[in-house]
Amino acid sequence: MSLARTAAGSRWALAAAVAVAAGSLLTGCTGGSGSSSSASSDSVNYALPANFTPNWILPIGTAAHLNTNNISIAATLWEPLVAYDGSTGTIGWNKAASIASAADFAPDGKSVTITLGNRHWSDGTPITSRDVEFWFDLIKANKAQWANYNAGKAPDNWTGFTAIDAQHFTITFDKAYNPQWMLANELSMITPLPQHAWDKTGASAPVSDADRTPAGAQQVWNYLNTAAKNISAYATGPLWKTVSGPYTIGAYSTSGKVVLTANPKYDGGEKAGIKTVNLLPFTTTTAEENALRAGQVDYGYIDSTDLDQQSSFTNLGYTVKPWTGWAITYMPYNFDNPTMGPVFKQLYARQAIQTSIDQDTLAKVVFNGTAVPGYGPIPQAQSSDFLSPVQKANPYPFSTSKAKALLTAHGWTEQNGVMVCTDPGTSAAQCGAGVAQGTKFQMQVLSQSGSTVTDNMMSAIQSSLANSGIGLSIKTAPVNSVLSQTPQCTASQSICSWQLSFFGTAGSWYFPAFPTGDSLFQSQGGSNFGSYADPALDGLITASTTSNSNQAVQEYSAAAADDLPVIWLPEPDYQISVIRNGLGGFAQDSLADFHPAQWKWTK
Repeated sequence: MSLARTAAGSRWALAAAVAVAAGSLLTGCTGGSGSSSSASSDSVNYALPANFTPNWILPIGTAAHLNTNNISIAATLWEPLVAYDGSTGTIGWNKAASIASAADFAPDGKSVTITLGNRHWSDGTPITSRDVEFWFDLIKANKAQWANYNAGKAPDNWTGFTAIDAQHFTITFDKAYNPQWMLANELSMITPLPQHAWDKTGASAPVSDADRTPAGAQQVWNYLNTAAKNISAYATGPLWKTVSGPYTIGAYSTSGKVVLTANPKYDGGEKAGIKTVNLLPFTTTTAEENALRAGQVDYGYIDSTDLDQQSSFTNLGYTVKPWTGWAITYMPYNFDNPTMGPVFKQLYARQAIQTSIDQDTLAKVVFNGTAVPGYGPIPQAQSSDFLSPVQKANPYPFSTSKAKALLTAHGWTEQNGVMVCTDPGTSAAQCGAGVAQGTKFQMQVLSQSGSTVTDNMMSAIQSSLANSGIGLSIKTAPVNSVLSQTPQCTASQSICSWQLSFFGTAGSWYFPAFPTGDSLFQSQGGSNFGSYADPALDGLITASTTSNSNQAVQEYSAAAADDLPVIWLPEPDYQISVIRNGLGGFAQDSLADFHPAQWKWTK
């Protein structure tokens, strides 16, 4: 679920795609629909997701500002140390868009030595190890405010930073880690920052080495974050002029329109192919589609329900292309809910629920073929070495008769269409620990409002569950409200009344390159909303981050697919892109980022 990039690069893609699904809520276009076609070598018009306005430029994310589009914009200005993306068609290290040119792990797996490329800031100052140390110091001293922070992970597991010279440095770890995981999920979060321009405790303070003490690093952090709240100064403020990426900010409106201008001083490997990129905001999908039809957008999108109209776009000179994501979609259980929590803790009950979900039909009918079934914690829209045969084969194929048999074999009797626990107890043929006699298998889900696709899916799930004797009532609310009303909790808390939550049919969890489950399904994980806990799975998740073999992550894939920590659901495409013919030079990044420097007019 991609709400923002959290947990070592993972994020919910809510800001991007949920708004597309909910586009009917608002009307009109903000700051962009009047733009003319830009089908030339000089510019391109890119449609931002409906009802989304970029609002953060600092390449250090905080929880309130971290989302897909903010990240993509920042990465065009300040390139990451190690850039991972799927823009070539497969996910990997894109060295052309990275500050680092090599990463050499020690034989014992407890440290890495990084080599920087011969790169310069836009003001001509060399990019050095000191700029990485600056980032390192800020994160160490302010980790609790950093959106990517998870206790025990970076920077907690980075025990030291040593600058060898201007182009080389070593980071040491608290133990040996899987180099693939460390590189893709932790080192990829580092963005070298211009220490010579930003290491200040206030706007009028001189540049110093303030970051080298915790107190000083906190002052610098406050200064930068305060400055970043002033959106109107993004294009004119001197602070944001020193960049390392292929673009600079030409304009940045509080209404959402952003203009990127090619950086003439860029000396990296991903030089901008188009001089000006206009990022255009829209309040609804309908307004954005009208702009496409008027030729005012070069790279936009349509809703999956509009696929039957794709010829109206291809006839206008566009290509319609699904943008698949490296993601999973699911519905969390609240294992601590005082009423249904004891039921959810029974594996047979979760099996009955999962067996009642007809993913094939949901993917084909509700999503119009723009989704793939998902059976576990590893993305299935793309092939990978992480996916276990167990997950791939679907451990719980759809069968309401089998679901009903599971329940009746464990002490449940159907009464007035709903299963009721009539044989409480802890034997193999009884309802299970904590499930009281007379408990009805009646669940409630708090789901995203405003999306026809979500409504249709919930109705279909409700119907198939009913055939198994499982009741489902549906309550809806805006996405932000769903998030706030379904937090991690304990049974004694009043906020623990929620049973199931769903963040929208496009509210998918987007992984970094290595699809670890430490945030989602490990006990005390930062995004483990339903408080799922299983010591065996904890061990498998830990092993996946430390073992050098993909066997460990495959074992985690199989175990989570089998144990059902959540209700697995179809994974929809990130969006259905509509791209003007002649705009190419790239593949759509399955990590859900966009990369303007890769775009080129090919004809």
